[in-house]
Amino acid sequence: MPIPRPSSPLFRTPGRQADTRALCALLAEVTGEPAVMWGTGIIGFGVYHYRYQSGHEDTSVLAGFAPRKARLVLCLVGGFEDRHQELLARLGPHKAGNPYLKRLADVDLDVLRDLVDRSVRVRREVDRASGAPQAQ
Repeated sequence: MPIPRPSSPLFRTPGRQADTRALCALLAEVTGEPAVMWGTGIIGFGVYHYRYQSGHEDTSVLAGFAPRKARLVLCLVGGFEDRHQELLARLGPHKAGNPYLKRLADVDLDVLRDLVDRSVRVRREVDRASGAPQAQ
């Protein structure tokens, strides 16, 4: 599957390229959406619309990640530390917040797939609740 290429030269390291391809395949499988560049460094899959009680509304990636020099930064729904402590404990080495992964080989890909799937389901529900027009 062709993947977007972040403009950063950090993406060009062989290990980061392999992890980027594998993560693109996993996110495309879970979301059913193609990879699209958001800005210069985030690879996103799908879009969701949200609206705050204040009335502010916007769109963001349904799921995505940023391949950085030291880590892959996942773009998932917030609050994972509280909602999914057991899954995060089984994920493997990562930093808190949106999971920061050093290498995909270090983590349990089935757990990662489950976390992404849970995040996508939450964001799709937020999208429906926002009143945004739904894709047919």
